[in-house]
Amino acid sequence: MDLSLIGSAALAGFVYGITPGPGVLAVLGIGAASGRRAGAAFLIGHLAGDVLWCGLALVAIIGVTTIGSFVFDVLGTVSGLYLFWLGWRAVRVKRSSDGRLEIPVHRPLLHGLTFGITNPKAYPVAVATLTALLSAKAGMLTWGMLPALLVASCLGGVLAYAILVAIIGASAVRRTYRRYEVAITRASGLMFMGFALNALYHAVPGLFVPKRA
Repeated sequence: MDLSLIGSAALAGFVYGITPGPGVLAVLGIGAASGRRAGAAFLIGHLAGDVLWCGLALVAIIGVTTIGSFVFDVLGTVSGLYLFWLGWRAVRVKRSSDGRLEIPVHRPLLHGLTFGITNPKAYPVAVATLTALLSAKAGMLTWGMLPALLVASCLGGVLAYAILVAIIGASAVRRTYRRYEVAITRASGLMFMGFALNALYHAVPGLFVPKRA
């Protein structure tokens, strides 16, 4: 097992879990309203959705890789463009003129479970992030690696969630996040665009390699 593949899967899980998105914004709101324990319960429930979507994403990635590198290059190109689009939207984000309404969550564990499984952006983002970071060694991916890659990506996500739990209970962090929310989102957008360019760098050349007879 190539340790760089494990590291890339773990990094993908970390990026997937830590970057601002619906789940991160939700846990920040829950933490601000109810504290670390409620935020941790939400993330424990949300982790079930992460395992589901990352598992399906890895199945798709390894599946197209075993079919042929050209299919993986197509997936890598599409994923790179999708990540770039997400990053571009984040870079151009603006603060809404409407105030936010914090709605108390009475069952954060159940809410996190439902939120994680039903999040419509979870699967494409998981596919795009994992593809971007695994594309450099696509030819090494096999079905036998699936369990280790899934565990690695989940451990990366757990580390991201541990960091979130550690910070959401601090009032200074909450105030800072709210104050610089736009800047943080834009910085995350730049990171997504960087992963997108990495995916395109490895995938696009393969689309123009002549097929062997």
